[in-house]
Amino acid sequence: MSAEPIPDTGREDGTLAELLSARIAAGEFRPGRRLSEAELAERFSVSRNTLREAFRVLAEQGLLEHVPHRGVSVTAPRVADVLDIYRVRRHLETGVLVKAAPRHPATARMRGAVEAAEAAAAAGDWAGVGTANMAFHAALVSLSDSPRLGRTYRQLSAELRLAFLVIGDPQALHGAFVERNRSVLETFVADGGPAAARELEDYLTESERTVLGAYARLGLG
Repeated sequence: MSAEPIPDTGREDGTLAELLSARIAAGEFRPGRRLSEAELAERFSVSRNTLREAFRVLAEQGLLEHVPHRGVSVTAPRVADVLDIYRVRRHLETGVLVKAAPRHPATARMRGAVEAAEAAAAAGDWAGVGTANMAFHAALVSLSDSPRLGRTYRQLSAELRLAFLVIGDPQALHGAFVERNRSVLETFVADGGPAAARELEDYLTESERTVLGAYARLGLG
């Protein structure tokens, strides 16, 4: 996944957790990587207690895992995690879309994300396609006007990015869904939320099968 550079300005616990979350989602800290307290405390100029609190927050979010006698590592999502992520996505995203109004300002952000993905695909920038795809779904969730649902989706998408990073093939993961994003958007605008939600349900099922198929080929459980 591509991401804009993030300055090392984290100081308070919440800010540091968000900073580390963004770095993990961007692929700087790969799934399975062990994180050194000493190295990160020095890098971000924070105390080890502050860093441990950030680790605790990210472990609760499913992004880090603590293994006794081995320390803290970036989570490598398993098949069960992928299944649960998509279960939540279906409830969340289709639930938002079915009740949404096409004239909502977030529709313009959805369209912008679709156009960004199409431009990235034309340039062969598949990491950029993945980032634009995430932006599309984040904009879709913002149709709800709920900050809490937005936070829930951001956490969920960070976990999903980890699964994508485990697979490591953004073209296979995202290429087929550039057109699907546009189709969901156009259905939403033309026919309303319920019709678009039905299409999105099929979309998410196909996406889940794509991820699970990749896991199977890699021999991941």
